[in-house]
Amino acid sequence: MRPAPLLLWLLLAWTVLGAAASLGRLPLSAWSAFGAVLAVLGMLDAWRLRRTASPELHRELAPVLPLGPEATVALHLRNPTRRRQSLRVHDLHPGGWAVRGMPRRVALPPGGALRLDYATTPDARGQFHFGGCHALLPSPWRLWHARRVLGEPSSTRVYPNFAVLAELAGLSVELASRSVGARLQRRRGEGTEFQELRDYRVGDSLRRIDWKATARSHRLISREYREERNQQVILMLDCGRRMLAQDGPLAHFDHVLNASLALAGIALREGDAVGLMACLGQQQRWLPPQQGSGGMDHLLAAGYDLHAQPLATDYLAAAGALQAHQRRRALVIVVTNVRDEDDKELRMALGLLSRQHLVVLASLREQALDDAAHDTGAELETAIRSASAMHYLAERERVHETLRREGVNVLDVRCSELSGALIERYLAIKRGNRL
Repeated sequence: MRPAPLLLWLLLAWTVLGAAASLGRLPLSAWSAFGAVLAVLGMLDAWRLRRTASPELHRELAPVLPLGPEATVALHLRNPTRRRQSLRVHDLHPGGWAVRGMPRRVALPPGGALRLDYATTPDARGQFHFGGCHALLPSPWRLWHARRVLGEPSSTRVYPNFAVLAELAGLSVELASRSVGARLQRRRGEGTEFQELRDYRVGDSLRRIDWKATARSHRLISREYREERNQQVILMLDCGRRMLAQDGPLAHFDHVLNASLALAGIALREGDAVGLMACLGQQQRWLPPQQGSGGMDHLLAAGYDLHAQPLATDYLAAAGALQAHQRRRALVIVVTNVRDEDDKELRMALGLLSRQHLVVLASLREQALDDAAHDTGAELETAIRSASAMHYLAERERVHETLRREGVNVLDVRCSELSGALIERYLAIKRGNRL
């Protein structure tokens, strides 16, 4: 409980009257009486404030929020007393979140209720907590005000922006793929999963003719195949220090996570199962391949609180862990930022995975390095920076070529093009039935 401005002004007035009384311009008894009345009023008002019931508050907050868009939080206030309550409220939202509509001054009628909406924008993924709501409650005579905490703490989880995934879900696989930059090429070929029997068509391969059905029906019958479903895709994501680099407003790892979820959405719609292996130092987080409509929910729940850390990634430990978890052959998509010092360890890790799985390596290309390599300024410092960037990129490409010669499918891609590149390569592999 603290004195309100009105009480401070009255105390200042009493002090001025005391100065006047000390100069003989005011009877001392009048000054004493004013002080006694002020003290009685102040104590009585403080007593009444202490006995005043706090407003009841309930926070309406979605359990899951997307990163990026504004979210609405609703505060439901109810006045349990028989007199009007005026107060100033400020919700204890997570620090760092941009907020619009807080703090607010409200007036609650006797026994009445009120709903307050405000907007907030999450600034990172993960688990976040809302404390209570601070309320500044004045006393009946406005001599004091009390700061009280209303309501109960609550929490929410911030996921990657799944609004984009919802938009892609409303499109066909082809349109969804093109919307993220994938360039699809239709290719002829035969699937491996039997679908149905149909009449022979000119151009059908002899291998597709079902001779038993042909003998029964006395006409040529062909087997119809479709692309095999129920294949498995493993997203192996580097969460180490390489992913702390930033292109635009997002770190590389946020680009990687968004692109991986876009790919997962396409793969799940194609009938495949998608799993996740997050690699941080010598530790891993493993989500077994999930299939069906609930697969995306499992992926979001498993990866929403993943963040890149300033630790070196142990590629060999990650490859060994994946081999132990994933026995069935799968398409393993490794997303990292390859550098020349990774040559030996990365080649050993990918070689280990390639013994059983089909491996695709997506190597993120930093925009800052491309800009430095193409900066042809006349100053010595600029020339040195450009030459260093060109040498670095050349060594990086050397590692890529070595991996390609060893049978690894390598993508050298910028963050802005990662979603399209991953989906394009996944569909090309699937259409070719290489799993």
